[in-house]
Parts: sequence; structure tokens; C-alpha cells
Amino acid sequence: MSIASFVDSTSATPIAPPPRQGTWQRTYRQLLDEPVPGHARALEFLEQCLEQARELPCELPSRVEELPQWSRQHAQAVTEQYAAYLASRRAGAERRYFPHRSHALHFLRAVAPTKLVDGAWLYGTLPHWRDARMHALVRTYLEELGDGVPAQNHVLLYRRLLHTQGCDDLEALDDGLYRQGAIQLALGLSCERYLPEIIGYNLGYEQPPLHLLISSFELNELGIDPYYFQLHVTIDNSATGHAAKAVQCVLDNLPVVGDTEAFYQRVRNGYRLGELGTGSTAVIEAFDLQHELLAMLERKRSVASQVHSDYCRIGGRTVNEWLGAEGDVAGFLDALQQHGWIRRDRDPANSRFWRLVQGEGAAMFGVFSPYEKQLLHDWIAGDWSQDEQTNPFRPRRPAHVAHLPGAATQGGELDRERRELQAQLAGLDPAGRERRLIELLAPAHHASAAGLAATRSFAALLQQAH
Repeated sequence: MSIASFVDSTSATPIAPPPRQGTWQRTYRQLLDEPVPGHARALEFLEQCLEQARELPCELPSRVEELPQWSRQHAQAVTEQYAAYLASRRAGAERRYFPHRSHALHFLRAVAPTKLVDGAWLYGTLPHWRDARMHALVRTYLEELGDGVPAQNHVLLYRRLLHTQGCDDLEALDDGLYRQGAIQLALGLSCERYLPEIIGYNLGYEQPPLHLLISSFELNELGIDPYYFQLHVTIDNSATGHAAKAVQCVLDNLPVVGDTEAFYQRVRNGYRLGELGTGSTAVIEAFDLQHELLAMLERKRSVASQVHSDYCRIGGRTVNEWLGAEGDVAGFLDALQQHGWIRRDRDPANSRFWRLVQGEGAAMFGVFSPYEKQLLHDWIAGDWSQDEQTNPFRPRRPAHVAHLPGAATQGGELDRERRELQAQLAGLDPAGRERRLIELLAPAHHASAAGLAATRSFAALLQQAH
């Protein structure tokens, strides 16, 4: 009896109900949806994080005058470490981060809460764009927004990356993955009180890390568009990019009258904020294929346990019986292996169960997302590999294209927001137009059609003034 007989062809793709939001995710959503500068929630959350950050070690030099040299040395060390990595790959070493494609897709999903608010810590600097000391910070924020060009807006780029790889369902992410994004949002709403900390956080976040270079290389090797990561490699360079601007911003804002040492200590505390939460390397190191597969199937189980018929039994139990009890997913996978439905460490095409999930006439078509199918594929394949990446250094045609979801188009309903914004701005005085533009440059809005148009207008305003 085919397993297809116990798949209800009329049922929709099983989707588990969204989990309850944890502390960090709830804070993240609140700060994103209610971007009120100086809001008590943002200030309280940020002070709690700073209290923890103050206890952490700090790699910044003890004297502010040493920052430029420190930044150059950091960049040189990263360059040398990356050169050593490339040499090891040329000598035949395996990928360091992503042995399987599913590992890479897991990484893209896990860091999404941070990437989708890229640059948010600088949002509060916008009202101060006329102050020369703030110019570098404002310019950095606008560049994170691509100056209003859809193909360069970092949030749009990352949304597209998630969408094209079929891993844009973020409902089941661990709560801890939202903490860094929440910190960035809180900083962006707290400029009036925590400017030195924002400058310090910006200093740390804009220094190019080794993991960015390796991730970009290995994503490209796996056929995943690395453009978003490559863009940060170039824009954050320590010569003329964001890393250099971040150092200069510390120096430009040192108090002429006041306690320079106290200011720099606050900068160091802001730098430490970047160590809170789950970082990129921790995400990569924590991945466990078996665990992720079982967690995914458990989420499916809660809504799939009663949609199969009872014609087929595996290991003496119906599929509904296997899926009806919490914690039985691992046993179900074992039964599928024992009875020949899944053949581990071979081409997944040799497994009857995989052919029901993927391929022409697949009876379970649409049940699993592309990311979920990749988890299943890599788990079945195990030690077997069809990896054709014998030469990871061979050139690839970039998958990046300029057309992005949310991009403003010429005319039509999709361009309505931009046209309505232009009409709205025309009816405001200069101060009102400026306030409205800044509102639309908030992390929750700048990737919209109106937000992109507002970014272009604000960037032009800044260019005229400087």
C-alpha cells in the first residue's frame, strides 16, 4: 500500500500555530511597532542590557587615542585569518561553517531578526543631521537603507534572500535570537540619553568580522546568493568605509569641556552591548541537523495527526497513531527506516518517503517548505553527497537582481504610496516635511514604497546641506 493513500489530498499544508512570544521577541515586536523616541520601555530595556554589558570584558584599547590603530590592527588580523582560511580550502579542507546546505539556511533564518532591522541603532540620529558631529552616523544609517534605492536597501535585500531560499517562515525561532535586534531598536529610540553608547555600539558593529568573510564565501559555494554579506564586506572596510567612519565618530564627539574618560567609558559599554544575545558564530556552532529535523516534524505533528487515512501501517501503527502522541516523531523516523521507506546515507531519490515529498507526482507536495525539505534531504543523505563543489574558487554568476519585493514601480497601484507621500509632503511646511520623512525612515517603514521615497528625499536634503 502506498503511503500516498494516507495523505489527504484535500488538506492544506500543515502549519503549526505560532509559539507564544518570549521576552526578547515581545520586546522586539513592541519597539518595532511603536517607534517612539525616548519611550520608557526602550530606556528601561536598554538600561537592563547595559547593566549586564558592563560586567563583560572589552577588547577596545584603554585610551581613546589608540582607537585608529586598534581598528587597523583588527582589520589586518581578520585579513590574515581569512587568507589562512582560503589557503586551507585550496589545500583541500572542508567548509568550516556549513557542511550542508540546510546548515546554511538555518543560519540565514536564525540571524534574520537582527538583519531585518539592520542599522536600527542609528535611527535616533536623524533629527540631528545638521550637526557636523553626527554626519557620519546619519550617512551610515542612510547607506544601510541604500539611500532609498531598493536594490541597495539592506532589509529588502535580506527579505529577498530569505524568500528566494524558501526560509522566510520565522515563527519558530528561539527567543534568544531576537535580543540583538531588540537592542538595536532600543538604541535607535534612545539617542537623547544614550548617544555615547550608540557611538560605541556602532564602533563594534561596523568592524568587519571574520565570520562575515567566511559566510559569504561558503554561501556562494553552496549556490546561495551572498550579495547581502558581500555588500557588508565592502561597505564596512576600515580604510574609507563604515569601520573608519565609526572610529572617526568617536573622536569627533569627544567632549571638549567635560569628562573625556567618562565619555569613553560609556562608548566602551555600548561596544559591549554587541556581545549580548546569540551571535552569528554561536548560531553556526549550535546547529544540530537531527535536532532541527525532529523539532520541525514535531511542529508539523500537532496539525497532521488526524489528516491521514488508516490504510497503511508502519511498525504496526497507523500514521495518525505515530503522529498522535508528543515525542513519537523520532520513533516514527526509526520505523520508516526499518521498513525501507527511508534509506539513510544514500541518494535521497532512493528513499520512497523522499519521493513522496519531492519530484514529479509527489503525493506530499506542498507539505514541507523548501527549508524543511532541505533538512529532510540532508538528514537522509547523511554521509552520501552529490556535492559538485570540487573547486570552491571557480567563478559564479551572481544571483542578485535589482528587482526586489516592495520596490516602487512606475505607476499603478504598487506606486500609490509614493504618489500619496509626495502629495502629503507638498501640504506641509519645511519642519513638518522633515518630521514626516524621519517618521518614514523608521526601521518598520523604510523598506516600504513610501519609506524608500522618503529615504531618497532625506538623502538629497543631507547632500544639499553638506
